[in-house]
Amino acid sequence: MAKRCAITEKGVLSGNTVSHSNRKAKRRFMPNMQQVTLRSDALGQSIQMRITASTLRTIDHNGGLDNFLMTTHSKSLSEEARSLKRRVMKARAAASAQTAA
Repeated sequence: MAKRCAITEKGVLSGNTVSHSNRKAKRRFMPNMQQVTLRSDALGQSIQMRITASTLRTIDHNGGLDNFLMTTHSKSLSEEARSLKRRVMKARAAASAQTAA
């Protein structure tokens, strides 16, 4: 399973472990991946995905998955998140057209 966030595409970073004597040894910085189920109000369904804990905090801060996708620029989202954003936009447009009619 890939160590990459399904929404922001944050992945594994590499660096050095530096000892007290200043010796360097390669190491990897792994993202804090979580398997979560997020509810989309516009689509009326739950979406299951693997995201990082920081992305989950950002989604909560923005008031849910739909609001996070609408306020985040498409360039900083993964392809999966962009397609989800398009689906949410279509569902919101259909809901607003239905209430206007």
